Amino acid sequence: MSLKSGHPLDHYEILELIGKGGMGEVYRARDGKLGRDVAIKVLPDEFADNDERLARFKREAKVLASLNHPNIASIYGLEQLGARTSSCSSSSMGDARGAHRPGYHSAH
Repeated sequence: MSLKSGHPLDHYEILELIGKGGMGEVYRARDGKLGRDVAIKVLPDEFADNDERLARFKREAKVLASLNHPNIASIYGLEQLGARTSSCSSSSMGDARGAHRPGYHSAH
């Protein structure tokens, strides 16, 4: 289920869909608590009850959180936002969003 612009997700406001791929949909959002734009990757509803996909999603976030490189988004957190499992990361409007990765489909 895609989220619409303006949709509240906990303390984030969805601004736009950035892209989607095999592991989820990525949105640009506004963090209402810290006043900054972030990227939120949401595990698709069809995988919410799939333990293997959930474990893979969490592993991906942990691996990215362990890296520190200017071309890799910084992970701010792995969160349960309502019924959705999501990762929150730095927002970059360039290729760092993952547009160069196989299986990534930009919304623009």
